[in-house]
Amino acid sequence: MPNIKLFTGSSHPDLAQKVADRLGIEMGKCTTKKFSNQETCVEIGESVRGEDVYIVQSGCGEINDNLMELLIMINACKIASAQRVTAVIPCFPYARQDKKDKSRAPISAKLVANMLSVAGADHIITMDLHASQIQGFFDIPVDNLYAEPAVLKWIQEHIPEWRNSIIVSPDAGGAKRVTSIADRLNVEFALIHKERKKANEVASMVLVGDVKDRVAILVDDMADTCGTVCHAAEKLLSAGALKVYSILTHGIFSGPAISRINNAAFEAVVVTNTIPQEEKMKACSKIAVIDISMILAEAIRRTHNGESVSYLFSHVPL
Repeated sequence: MPNIKLFTGSSHPDLAQKVADRLGIEMGKCTTKKFSNQETCVEIGESVRGEDVYIVQSGCGEINDNLMELLIMINACKIASAQRVTAVIPCFPYARQDKKDKSRAPISAKLVANMLSVAGADHIITMDLHASQIQGFFDIPVDNLYAEPAVLKWIQEHIPEWRNSIIVSPDAGGAKRVTSIADRLNVEFALIHKERKKANEVASMVLVGDVKDRVAILVDDMADTCGTVCHAAEKLLSAGALKVYSILTHGIFSGPAISRINNAAFEAVVVTNTIPQEEKMKACSKIAVIDISMILAEAIRRTHNGESVSYLFSHVPL
């Protein structure tokens, strides 16, 4: 069996290091820098011939630079005769541009999928895709891992009154995720129907379900400017919820997000570390982080050994 090599791009070296520690392997030697004209320069510092290569790069920060860096790294490994190259992309870039919602709109997620395939990726590991149909944009295998088991564990360990909770989706699109969590905790669920006039702005909200005298737990796959979750929190409190928690897989937190969270009435805003959160946590005491490095590490280990990954859909690796 070929050896495993793990490389990291510059988007989230901290997560990659945690994955490497968990797997008990050294990080592969790789330097990424920029030429003076801002072109990306990647040097793989060790042989990858015949090896099973994993490259960790999340879609955050300077998204386009990081995506380009990932493509160049995949290609560098591919043409250096790596046996298999797997891109580990905890937060998939452009995942929200997955359909033509108006005339002449691009389907950028499909373009990103094509770019990864053309660069030479043989396999993709990602987490909580915004729309699971994005897996069908690829002709190569895609493992879409779920943060759900880790979220369930967090709820049971950190919300003492979780048995009197209600799981709420801030939009109809997340209904499936929310019903699944509510079933496994054996609690009720509610929905908020929102209408967007334009991107990043929410026009109106309607709550479907009874949250009176319950602890409301908002669950969504991502929060960017946090307009939706903060609106939703107000709506829930005005409908009689005792407390509001928010649990999000990808905490992008761009623009006014942090000040909105600080001003909103959340007990806690819980995110995973698919995106680096250190700076955000300094600016906002309500943000708590669930570490998902062990889920990624276990998925890499199972893929490398040719084992099934589906165990991870319902269990957190110990």
